[in-house]
Amino acid sequence: MQKRFLILMGSGETSPTMVKTHREIFAELGSQVNAVLLDTPFGFQANADEIAQKASDYFWQSTQVRVRIASMRDVASATSLELETFSDQVSSADYVFAGPGSPTYALEQWKMCGIDTILAKKLNRSGVIAFSSAAVLTLGRYTIPIYEIYKAGHPVILKDGLDVLSSIGLKALVIPHFNNTEGQSHDTRFCYMGAHRLEVLISQMQDDTAVIGIDEHTGIVIDLVENTLKVVGLGTVTLMNQGKSEVLPTGRKISYSMFLEIIANLGGSYTTSNSPHRVDNDLSSIGFNPKPTTETLPLLVLTDELEHQFDLSLSKLDATSALTALLDLEKLLEDWRADTGQLNSVEKGRTVLRSMISRLSPNLTKGMISKESVLGPAIEALLELRAIARREKRWGDADLIRDRLDNLGVLVRDTPKGIEWFLKEHSEDD
Repeated sequence: MQKRFLILMGSGETSPTMVKTHREIFAELGSQVNAVLLDTPFGFQANADEIAQKASDYFWQSTQVRVRIASMRDVASATSLELETFSDQVSSADYVFAGPGSPTYALEQWKMCGIDTILAKKLNRSGVIAFSSAAVLTLGRYTIPIYEIYKAGHPVILKDGLDVLSSIGLKALVIPHFNNTEGQSHDTRFCYMGAHRLEVLISQMQDDTAVIGIDEHTGIVIDLVENTLKVVGLGTVTLMNQGKSEVLPTGRKISYSMFLEIIANLGGSYTTSNSPHRVDNDLSSIGFNPKPTTETLPLLVLTDELEHQFDLSLSKLDATSALTALLDLEKLLEDWRADTGQLNSVEKGRTVLRSMISRLSPNLTKGMISKESVLGPAIEALLELRAIARREKRWGDADLIRDRLDNLGVLVRDTPKGIEWFLKEHSEDD
């Protein structure tokens, strides 16, 4: 049986949050999956190669599926052969993925490649489209020039999107990062537009066009063969039309036909029997909270939990639990490394990790009179973190660990056979 899926994600497309969703879709497609990643949305960035590689690594490590890069970064300079190759790669793929970057830049390139027709055929014949963040903004009737408005102060004006969604009966503007709180003291909800600018943008839309707002680390999985729709991830999906809105919580599963019906009837008297989330004034009803929440910044919340576990372990002099929290944090940061939307959170997590290493010092100092066999597990754990830091070329972190151990009387030697350590009172130099 042919598979036809549309996956719309608000963010977190290469984070642990969406691993389950990717795995389930790949399982539906079978063992031999022709999957491609479109690098166009971020093709203008200097680190485009790095972003593409991180995303490709994410898929392999989390799903064991090789996702090839279908590259089209600059249509104007592309040869006819390159254009045809790109179109063929997208047309023949079972799974087409695209994520962060600039929606308007992507549209400038894609509209010259005829990708709107290719994607529409895929939705109506066979294949999977999984778009997130900037890329998901391109699929609807309109798009929002996020960079231009938020960063450069351009007029608050909608642009035309690919309008691929109309091929499955959906006339909409899809807005990712719907519950963003990155601005903290200023309103960055609705993909950095805030309430006032979103109201202006909505006023420019045709009356039969709805808004689909997808929270960060949240997605919609539509099975066009089975006629089902499910909300996945950490947040909610907000449907807005004609001054009314309905909120679908994570885990909600309905038919795709009902989804379209809800949108079509929001402007009228339509209500659903089991939906307590229906509200009237769309923007004023979606509260502005300047503080980050679990839904918007999951990595920071998990980091805080592990730091609390570490502090509690130290207070109880439980070295095993403290070291477990420290190593769990290192693994957590590695798992989230591929999510470009969490780079600031990863760096904050590394700061916490370095702090945790430093706070081990007094406890190791008290234990210096113990034998090497007693101190060994703690020292080996720190050396394991140092080895990881060296592999990732985080020389500052590696030096910090070595210096702390040296201050505690632990001599570390890097030899051709590996790392050796001695308590200074037992070393050959003393």
